[in-house]
Amino acid sequence: MDTHRDVHAAAVVSSLGEVIGTGSFPATAAGYRELLAWARGLGTVRRGGVEGTGSFGAALCRYLLAQQVEVFDVNRPDRSERRRRGKSRGRCAKRGPGCAERAGTRPGQGRRGPVQIARMFKLAKDSAVKARTQAINQLKAVLVTADPVLREELAGLNTPALIRTCARLADNDEDGGGGDAVLQATRITLRLLARRVEQLTGQIQDLERRLARLVERHAPQLLAPVGIGPDTAVTLLITMGDNPERLGGEASFAALCGVSPVEHSSGSRHYRRLNRGGDRQANAALHRIVQTRLRFDPRTRDYYERRTKEGKTRREIVRCLKRYVAREVFNLVRPSPS
Repeated sequence: MDTHRDVHAAAVVSSLGEVIGTGSFPATAAGYRELLAWARGLGTVRRGGVEGTGSFGAALCRYLLAQQVEVFDVNRPDRSERRRRGKSRGRCAKRGPGCAERAGTRPGQGRRGPVQIARMFKLAKDSAVKARTQAINQLKAVLVTADPVLREELAGLNTPALIRTCARLADNDEDGGGGDAVLQATRITLRLLARRVEQLTGQIQDLERRLARLVERHAPQLLAPVGIGPDTAVTLLITMGDNPERLGGEASFAALCGVSPVEHSSGSRHYRRLNRGGDRQANAALHRIVQTRLRFDPRTRDYYERRTKEGKTRREIVRCLKRYVAREVFNLVRPSPS
């Protein structure tokens, strides 16, 4: 199935590779039912290949899985081949069936588990944090040009106290028709911005509690090691995804996080440089874990001192520690078979 925003194209292929039929269906609940009924009208549906199970095909993948159809995620066509032959929905759909036997495919999960829930909450939290930071910066920028009397009234307050004080500011003229109209507008603006910050703070705290409960329920083992909190655990779980079995091993997860070593040797000098690839949020999460352990974990401090005596720089030691933490997290989420 070749998935798009509004229309999904499908092709039914026999076990011998013969195309039995093709069709297009709307990307709606009724369209999904119509697609499956049409396919079953041509024969027994054993498995389906869906392109884009994490985007346009996510809802279709969930529906097929609920109908006991084995779903496989199909990689998009090679771009060089597309340039040579052009693109059409029918041709793209025909490459999907039989994906169980093709290289580059994997079982589709449809983003329906706790990782997808965490992904939604994390998205809402990150946008709220960004909006709160913007509102705080705007509030402080308004104070720069405010009336000296008002500026002196709010001087010396830290950010939380400033937000609380501005949220309680009163104005004597709501319409700004009397007194100093500019001062009244400034007070109204400060009050609105401060209340917006308080509202966003409440949303952030609520989302943090939801994420903490989610991790405690589905991956409590991640919270046991030193330096891993709920937010960091959520970030790493999202990077690992709904289907961690797709990762071949802990080295694959390290590469996905951008902490795998990159050879950068020249002549007789052999060393490894910073890996700038991978998921940078996961990389930052691993970095925070390492920095916390360097401050509070005796084993990590001992390791740091030992490697320092060997001539390693702080950057090199931190990279080694991030690689170790990636291995530890992978084995906690996906234990090796006994």
